[in-house]
Amino acid sequence: MTTLIVGASGATGRLLVEELLNRGQTVKIVVRSLDSLPKAIKTHANLVVIEASILDISDAEMARHVRGCHAVVSCLGHNLTFRGLFGGPHRLVADATRRLCDAIRANEPAGPIKFILMNTTGNSNRDLNERISLAQKCVIGLLRVLLPPHLDNEKAADYLRINVGQNDPAIEWAAVRPDGLTDDTEVSEYKIHTSPTRSAIFDAGTTSRINVAHFMAKLISADITWGKWQGKMPVIYNAASA
Repeated sequence: MTTLIVGASGATGRLLVEELLNRGQTVKIVVRSLDSLPKAIKTHANLVVIEASILDISDAEMARHVRGCHAVVSCLGHNLTFRGLFGGPHRLVADATRRLCDAIRANEPAGPIKFILMNTTGNSNRDLNERISLAQKCVIGLLRVLLPPHLDNEKAADYLRINVGQNDPAIEWAAVRPDGLTDDTEVSEYKIHTSPTRSAIFDAGTTSRINVAHFMAKLISADITWGKWQGKMPVIYNAASA
């Protein structure tokens, strides 16, 4: 199996790269720089590196990079700096999602390709009646106006829900929603839910990045896990805060 990962140099992306390589998969990564990746990953025989900014790649190149992949994963996000939060590109995640899906379709694959988006519990799955308090709705409304990355995450998931939907012949998808991210060093017990079980704003739980990487790797490699969650937006919590 071959998986293409964008955002592979990020805190969660590089853990997913390592997890998939340890499982014997071939991994393609699109990164602007290899500096943040450990030497063991950079020199791995099953790693294919594409050094580029994802939004600078042409449509034809994007289709070529996606060709032959069984899964595509976006771990893209905005850096938690003033420039990362308020500078461009404001639609990094949404635009990359759209362009990667276009590239998958351009190749006319014989069967559907898995697309996995790393998202957030702050974004509701509007295919479901996920109840949130009025206070949380007000805060989320402010975040849409004041913090461009939040709206970007919503738009990316909405593209999958609306534009790809449940019956696209080329793409099947899942949007993984972790809560407050932590940097644990080992995989621990975690729980997966259809919808949040606590308030992302007023009662946030915790999710270790390494658990997110482990779950996404299961989505890619285990048909039973994928069959349960494809076309959905699973929420992942560490078991201690589930």
